[in-house]
Amino acid sequence: METFEIFLSAPPGLEPILLQEVTEAGFDALAVAPGGVVTRGGWPDVWRANLVLRGAGRVLVRFAEFRAFHLAQLDKRSKKLDWRAVLPEGAEVRVEVTCRNSKIYHDRAARARVAGAIEAAGCKVSAEGALRVMVRIEDDLVTFSLDTSGELLHRRGYKEAVGKAPMRETLAALFLRGCGYAGMETVVDPMCGSGTFVIEAAEWAAGLAPGRARAFAFETLPTFDAAAFAAMKAGLTSRETDLRFYGSDRDDGAIRGSLANAARAGVGNLSVFTRAAVSDLQRPDGPPGLVMVNPPYGARIGDRKLLFGLYGSLGAVLQERFKGWRLGMVTSDGGLAKATGLDLKAGPPVAFGGLTVKLYQAEI
Repeated sequence: METFEIFLSAPPGLEPILLQEVTEAGFDALAVAPGGVVTRGGWPDVWRANLVLRGAGRVLVRFAEFRAFHLAQLDKRSKKLDWRAVLPEGAEVRVEVTCRNSKIYHDRAARARVAGAIEAAGCKVSAEGALRVMVRIEDDLVTFSLDTSGELLHRRGYKEAVGKAPMRETLAALFLRGCGYAGMETVVDPMCGSGTFVIEAAEWAAGLAPGRARAFAFETLPTFDAAAFAAMKAGLTSRETDLRFYGSDRDDGAIRGSLANAARAGVGNLSVFTRAAVSDLQRPDGPPGLVMVNPPYGARIGDRKLLFGLYGSLGAVLQERFKGWRLGMVTSDGGLAKATGLDLKAGPPVAFGGLTVKLYQAEI
């Protein structure tokens, strides 16, 4: 089987957590790179990565590279690539080019040359193209990648109702894994918003593949084998779990949205959502588990001064009712995190929605 480099994207700061997931999933020749994880494999590995990885944001296939020191050379060598082997005839393609530390330094001029080569192979280049070719020119090395995912992989296909500052499912999965979650314990989110942490944890515990209900860009490519992919999906097995997952929020709309999202995801029977303030949070029956929360930060939602009371209340309730549990808390504000009164350890900074957040963890 032909193999090539596959790049699995992750938010900077969370690459080692994605590496852990990719390794556990049995992919080969792994290394952390800025913004993701690099592995090697063939097309079935590309399909499987899109289908089963919870933390990857995109799956890119690096299908060609060469050195080019001027635009004429880029033009000539791009036209020699076997585009028909990569792109379907007549496809509408979006081309993105970045140049760094190279003699070719003009992104738009480089894009025009690559676009010309793709059009000469019988495809159409457009800003709205459903397929995306990404070209990186760094230190005069030109690397071509094809986005095999299409829509970002956090779009699992079930979340129609979203709150004011939704957590992406891929990010939620990485933060859960960063807290040691492996689908074997109860998760409670006392500020659940649209239910992302709860639903992600429940899917994981039930062995439901994150990409099971959506389409991918690779399904339109010449290399796609529909029967083999159908067999791959049919070979996925869910599992029974006695665990239950709990979300609460003081907003009625958030609870209605979470219930609907969980039902669409097929984990309505594993999820319990209730309207409640943080001060009313109750510990579920059973052994200790993980409290996972993404509280308001004040940067976008609410007034920071008022939030000190909310964080303080959260810390007090956890200390009173959740002894022996673990806390994972995502926030952009170290001062607010400290207001919980818990002995928190901060993870690396992570870009999220225009802000920089950290995952804070504590043993309660």
